[in-house]
Amino acid sequence: NAMGYVRMIRSGGLHCSSNAIRFVPDLEDIVNFEELVKEEGLAEETLKAARHLDSVLSDHTRNSAEGTEYFKMLVDVFAPEFRRPKNIHLRNFHIIVPPLTLNFVEHSISCKEKLNKKNKIGAAFTDDGFAMGVAYILKLLDQYQEFDSLHWFQSVREKYLKEIRAVAKQQNVQSTSQDEKLLQTMNLTQKRLDVYLQ
Repeated sequence: NAMGYVRMIRSGGLHCSSNAIRFVPDLEDIVNFEELVKEEGLAEETLKAARHLDSVLSDHTRNSAEGTEYFKMLVDVFAPEFRRPKNIHLRNFHIIVPPLTLNFVEHSISCKEKLNKKNKIGAAFTDDGFAMGVAYILKLLDQYQEFDSLHWFQSVREKYLKEIRAVAKQQNVQSTSQDEKLLQTMNLTQKRLDVYLQ
């Protein structure tokens, strides 16, 4: 929830900053208007206006760039609490990530499929909250290496590729028999496995 809130506030801030600075052609190379006014020897009021414009441009440039380290900031704040002895029950958190991920993938696919139906209750196009949350908690608990040691991404990929090959092999065998419904079922299974693999 903390990450979601910070990301939402950050998105709003970036939206406002980008609207305010959209007329600046190159954020990497902003000219100093005060120096240009001094070189031309213009009036004091023009110099003040140029100084003010430089200040505004500097603020907007800084606002559009800063705050990208919110993930690190949240980790720095919450990591000591999560790593205390009273939270020892979280030391094996990395082990529950694979089944949680499978459940999330199934739920995401189900929500995406609902977009094509008349009743769109529960439909969703994208949701990165789970992935961000898992990455955040693994970082808080300093369990990236433990999670990587599971070789889960590799093994789940191999599992789906093996199932896809098995279905393809079965399709080749069944293509000689003219059972239309069985072939349709196998095609749907193949598509479902492809979606899960993605």
